[in-house]
Amino acid sequence: MVLGLTSTAAYGRGDDAAARSAAAQTLTWTAGDPIDRYLTFPRTAVAGETTIVFENSAATGNTTGMPHTLTFDVSDPEYNNDVQLNILANPSDAQGGKHTATVTLTPGRYFYHCTIPGHGSMQGILTVTEGGGDDTTAPETSATVSGEKNADGAYIGHASVSVAATDAGSGVDRIEYAVGAAGAWQPYTAPVMVHEVGTHKIRYRATDKAGNTSAEKSADFTIVAPPTDDKTPPETSVTVSGEKNAEGQYLGMATVTVTASDTGSGVNTIEYALGASGAWTAYNGPVMVHETGTHKVRYRATDKAGNAAAEKSADFTVVAPPTDDKTPPQTTATVTGDKNADGAYITSAKVTLAATDAGGSGVDKIEYSLDGGPYLAYTTPVIVDRVGRHTVDHRATDKAGNTSVAKQVAFTIAEGGGVPAPNCPEHDERLTVIVGTVDTGVPNRVTRNRCTINELIEDEREWTSQALFLKHVDTVIDKLLYDGVIDEREHRKIYRAAKQSGIGKPGQTAGYRDLFDGTQSSFAKWQQVGGGSFGLNADGSMTSSTTTPGMGMLWFPERKYEDFSLKLRWRDDAPGTGNANAGVFVRFPQVHDHPEEPRPEWVAIKYGHEVQILDRPDGDMYKTSSVYGFDRVGLGSAGVTPKGTWNDYEIRVEGQHYSVFRNGVLINEFDNTGGQDFYPPRADDPGSDGRRYASGYIGLQVHGTTDVISYRDIRIKQL
Repeated sequence: MVLGLTSTAAYGRGDDAAARSAAAQTLTWTAGDPIDRYLTFPRTAVAGETTIVFENSAATGNTTGMPHTLTFDVSDPEYNNDVQLNILANPSDAQGGKHTATVTLTPGRYFYHCTIPGHGSMQGILTVTEGGGDDTTAPETSATVSGEKNADGAYIGHASVSVAATDAGSGVDRIEYAVGAAGAWQPYTAPVMVHEVGTHKIRYRATDKAGNTSAEKSADFTIVAPPTDDKTPPETSVTVSGEKNAEGQYLGMATVTVTASDTGSGVNTIEYALGASGAWTAYNGPVMVHETGTHKVRYRATDKAGNAAAEKSADFTVVAPPTDDKTPPQTTATVTGDKNADGAYITSAKVTLAATDAGGSGVDKIEYSLDGGPYLAYTTPVIVDRVGRHTVDHRATDKAGNTSVAKQVAFTIAEGGGVPAPNCPEHDERLTVIVGTVDTGVPNRVTRNRCTINELIEDEREWTSQALFLKHVDTVIDKLLYDGVIDEREHRKIYRAAKQSGIGKPGQTAGYRDLFDGTQSSFAKWQQVGGGSFGLNADGSMTSSTTTPGMGMLWFPERKYEDFSLKLRWRDDAPGTGNANAGVFVRFPQVHDHPEEPRPEWVAIKYGHEVQILDRPDGDMYKTSSVYGFDRVGLGSAGVTPKGTWNDYEIRVEGQHYSVFRNGVLINEFDNTGGQDFYPPRADDPGSDGRRYASGYIGLQVHGTTDVISYRDIRIKQL
């Protein structure tokens, strides 16, 4: 069966197909019983139309019926991703395990691997060059057999076979050899040592860089045992392994491993046979038995002096794993700990998971994901002690392979009552690791010191050179790799992103990060709550709706900010002669599931700060640049600009000191000492003396369909 071939061509359709086949190069992969390597594979090729041959058959050494795939990976930008090849080959399929496809290769490197679970170490890299010109002549090959001979010309004890090739055209690309008349082709890298007593044939061939392959040749020779007085046969033993049920029967598969040792002349051959009368076969590696039923594997060995060990056998039974269970397990989560009056947990919360399986096969594993992170194996209750709102997703899998749909439990660790946030360089709760503006796709996991990966990278600092920044990033991710937080591929992705970010290069606007740059992708990261809405414009701005009624807020949920400089541009687009009433919210908590305020759009009003936008001479007393409910600014100080004109806004928040700049002019300064005159503070407000949060989210207010406001170029920098 051939899957996912987007660059394929049919063969066998007259002269055109034959001509194309003759002109294209052929690359061959073979597989057999091993699950850790392909038996043969090409290392290089030339660009252009190419015939891919993948064979996993009895002829290539597959004695167990094990399937394999040949898959070209298209997910890693380090490698070429223009060939989507995924071939599944099984010795018992309609093609006998041999499949052919036609693709077009381009210069570069292709990463290929087997996608069957457990076979992940079957992988390699194919390097493709521009080609070898008009070379149509195959290489010249030769072989030399060396070693000590007896009077009859037989080699005593062992022989060494050296293969050589020359090519006057494009040059030799690879040399291959095969053992015996039907052995699989293997890359030739060093002389082939043959120790087994008996008659031998070594076949060999070579291919040049233009794809020309020489005719097969062979070297035939005989090895005899050196003179010896060894009369003792080898010692043999067997081990049968695999998952067993309560009766000792193997579930789905048993693996038979045979060993032999000989202290005299040395082991010459090991053989095995299936069943009471099966044919003897050379033993080259563990034998996997998949067929259900009672089995007998016989085995024996001979040494180089010709002494044969007595035949032994291993008897065992293979049964099918439980397959009737189609019902996934059910999971439950229990959160315990001391709570305050709002229902938030003080200091920490303990999450205990449990699972039951009504299908009969039994629970195999329970997994959990904390705050959207990767799923981890659950073994003991999970202790969560970081201040803020948390989610724990949980699921379970039974022994029949059924996995439950994930459930979620959400809770809050109280601000002021729980363990303080860790001493991280910056606060960053985004879902993936983003360096500058480069998204790596690597999950932004919590590390051993309770900081996230993004927080440790410190890409918002003022770096004096890119070399210093790259050295810092390399130190951070080396430690994360050592701790098992990331793997090798994620390490490479983060380092590449650091180089691509340009951080530390001359002329870089250090520290500022785009929250909204006018693209659909950045606009999609914002979330509307309450009434109203915003729409994206063709000029890269966003404007509040003239048709969606109600007061609401567009907020940026990806992360919270502590001390920062927020820069944006706003424009009053209210219809007629009126002026828009709007504002920018800062430092408000998570808007969902708030214990005191069920309306998300009001969480920012009651528990954050709004920097007002209002150039109207009448109405609300709080005008542009006011901190709403705390510090009033009149129109004269705000420096009113004509309606329909873009205004530059900078809001700087350092500790409890707020500075508001309009068009480069400092309009308002405010120190939050707790004496607000709007929405009086509760006794357990998170800041001392009734002050509001020391960190929080960013939001944009919309009052309604007549208070039309536009925003663009929203950037932020950690201070």
